[in-house]
Amino acid sequence: MSKFMDWIDARFPATKMWEDHLSKYYAPKNFNFLYFFGSLALLVLVNQIVTGVWLTMSFTPSAEEAFASVEYIMRDVEYGWILRYLHSTGASAFFIVVYLHMFRGLLYGSYQKPRELVWLFGMLIYLALMAEAFMGYLLPWGQMSYWGAQVIISLFGAIPVIGDDLTQWIRGDYLISGITLNRFFALHVVALPIVILGLVVLHILALHEVGSNNPDGVDIKKKKDENGIPLDGIPFHPYYTVKDIVGVVVFLFVFCAVVFFFPEMGGYFLEKPNFEQANAFKTPEHIAPVWYFTPFYAILRAVPDKLMGVIAMGAAIAVLFVLPWLDRSPVKSMRYKGWISKAFLLVFCVAFVILGVLGVLAPTPGRTLLSQVCTVLYFAYFLLMPFYTRLEKTKPVPERVTG
Repeated sequence: MSKFMDWIDARFPATKMWEDHLSKYYAPKNFNFLYFFGSLALLVLVNQIVTGVWLTMSFTPSAEEAFASVEYIMRDVEYGWILRYLHSTGASAFFIVVYLHMFRGLLYGSYQKPRELVWLFGMLIYLALMAEAFMGYLLPWGQMSYWGAQVIISLFGAIPVIGDDLTQWIRGDYLISGITLNRFFALHVVALPIVILGLVVLHILALHEVGSNNPDGVDIKKKKDENGIPLDGIPFHPYYTVKDIVGVVVFLFVFCAVVFFFPEMGGYFLEKPNFEQANAFKTPEHIAPVWYFTPFYAILRAVPDKLMGVIAMGAAIAVLFVLPWLDRSPVKSMRYKGWISKAFLLVFCVAFVILGVLGVLAPTPGRTLLSQVCTVLYFAYFLLMPFYTRLEKTKPVPERVTG
């Protein structure tokens, strides 16, 4: 076995990669449960790719046969129903895990120097994931798939001068048709997964180059022993690989419970109108995107002008990319920031959840007003950050991790 590995290492850096990224990659010893979600995101990504490959074997990407092929998968393909539910539930699980992963980054300042690129690659993954989910949402060719895509694609028409041409270019036709379905299928199963996998690799490489953050926001590389090993670091393998297995087991219990007992999640994971074939002549009572897009959809609806609504929705995502340069605090972790930062983060999270709920519901004057208030609070968190993070009083940060 040793000779075989020597032969491999002479031609491919297998052992070096294992050591650099696992057995000799030293991570802070004070990781808590919030650090499970990075590895869980990787687990769900693998689930989506594997189940997606199997689903494509029986799916027909055409307007005439797409809906029927999904029914065929559910009823006639052996274990097709569980593959479809693993994939549909996996999509929602992916966003739940990613949102919690991003929350941990906000909580502990994982976007601050020297981890700006780690954050930017993570945000590019999030953007690509949204595009991937949107493309896949059209594929079942149900009523909500069709009309949800109709609404979202039509938003590009609000862009001055090029809007109408851009909308037609995205659809590939004068209206959403089999051509749109086919090109979304190609992007969903080929182009975007390649982009996401590439970004995940870059995200991990950037992370391992600068080292992982921790709940204290302390750089463990500053305190090393005579062998150059961080005093507050432990090898990622076996310690955190074993710890992550615990998180995986708990996650799989919850995930499988949803898959087997309530995969539709009351219409939030699989909407009821989507069990009816797409019909261009029949509009659903209330059109809304799937739940993980609804915070941004609520921001869009909160602005009366269509163009300004589209700009606000785009800005809500774009502002996340400049976050590392908005935070002027001398400390990273929320443990040592002042009460203003803590209050702003709490208000931001509450506003984001409320926007998500409002995005699912049909608009009323009261709900629109609440959406506008929450939109202001959402942007206030970012736009006021350079001021409150610079002015507030912070606590002294310990030289070493506190456990």
